[in-house]
Amino acid sequence: MGKQRLEAFTDGVLAVIITIMVLELNVPSGSNFSALKSSLPILLTYALSFTNVGIFWNNHHHMLHATERINGMVLWANMALLFWISLIPFVIRWMDETHFAATPTASYGVVLVMAAIAYLWLERAIIACNGPSSKLARAVGGDRKGIVSLTLYVLAIPLAYHRPWVALSLYVLNAMVWFIPDRRIESLS
Repeated sequence: MGKQRLEAFTDGVLAVIITIMVLELNVPSGSNFSALKSSLPILLTYALSFTNVGIFWNNHHHMLHATERINGMVLWANMALLFWISLIPFVIRWMDETHFAATPTASYGVVLVMAAIAYLWLERAIIACNGPSSKLARAVGGDRKGIVSLTLYVLAIPLAYHRPWVALSLYVLNAMVWFIPDRRIESLS
């Protein structure tokens, strides 16, 4: 299978995930801005989640453009990434219905940790398939940015049980770090 088919499949799955997220949003009961106020927390969580899915998509796109070949391990790593990202709509719905209780907020972090691990696995699988001197291997090096990002997610999980807003702040901080595409890879694709 060519990398174009993998990229097209991933694009389709991520489009469905984003669609599910927006369809899960409840319309406010009133017709003025004060009615919208009670929906603000979930709207902000949706915006964060949309941004996170977009970050994974953007970096995935650049990573595949720096890739010459894929193999079965790459396919399975990609499926793992899509599995964890597909849980984002479920977790944000849970956070909304429990008013951002500790366990759902921590679970959001667990999903992001697992998606980040799957992304790192995908990155390493592509490098293994394409060789240590491949474009991607040269671009990411030890992937310090990815490790720091993963660490922030891991730290946020236990913090959700003490101060859910601190965990949410770390999720936002992490998204801000990745909002600008990874120039290391972008410059090679």
